[in-house]
Amino acid sequence: MSTTVRPRDPRVSVVIPARNEARNLEIILPMLPPVYEVILVDGNSVDDTIATAQRIMPSIKVVQQTRKGKGNALACGFEAVTGDVVVMFDADCSADAAEIPRFVDALVAGADVAKGSRYAPGGGSDDITIIRGLGNKGLNMVSNLLLRAKYTDLCYGYNAFWADTLPTVGLLSSTLPQPSDGSMRWGDGFEIETILTCRWSAAGFAITEVPSHEKLRVHGASNLNAVSDGIRVLTSIMHERRRAREAAARARLAPVPARIVPEPVAVLDEEAA
Repeated sequence: MSTTVRPRDPRVSVVIPARNEARNLEIILPMLPPVYEVILVDGNSVDDTIATAQRIMPSIKVVQQTRKGKGNALACGFEAVTGDVVVMFDADCSADAAEIPRFVDALVAGADVAKGSRYAPGGGSDDITIIRGLGNKGLNMVSNLLLRAKYTDLCYGYNAFWADTLPTVGLLSSTLPQPSDGSMRWGDGFEIETILTCRWSAAGFAITEVPSHEKLRVHGASNLNAVSDGIRVLTSIMHERRRAREAAARARLAPVPARIVPEPVAVLDEEAA
């Protein structure tokens, strides 16, 4: 979709949201391939997440998230990106760092977005339970029906995309305050992956699925709740479908700029002059 001239050897920015992931960062940071920048978004950790990251990777850029939730953490990280390509990378050791070049290759080959899929041929997961697997399949069916798409793994968070697509996506700004009642703003939670996919799709971006194998979390426990977060994802699909329809309606109703026709220039008859 984009008409921007993109580099064949892009600068890659890896964005890692993390909250109390010091022990996992010790494992994954040394595994990252050479990239332009690594951005750690800290979610008010109470362990040594930041100190550990800086010890292992002195060049790492540390950003503090401004509200709560993975969506807000990613948005804060995206705002700090200075590279050409953004890679969304989890801190819990579930993402395989060796797959990053595969995602970048898909973008250089012409995709606007390289979407990881555990269900594409060559992908897989060591972590999906029967309940989560059934939930993912159900959400995929609903999203594909409503979005007229053929995604195999809507909710997977291992994705890469060209940074120039971010203005079109329009995520919540990091400067918005946390609601006074302590609730989470819509888009700040785990539904962020669904929102991104829906908005990439609505914008007409070229999305290529990349086979990916999800590993088990090594240390700590996941903050994901299969039921409540599944409901947020389903609600997000409906919200984004409505949002896309409203945007299309506004585009159809937008006034067409008047065509300015220049006034005819009088040609003087030389003899009459």
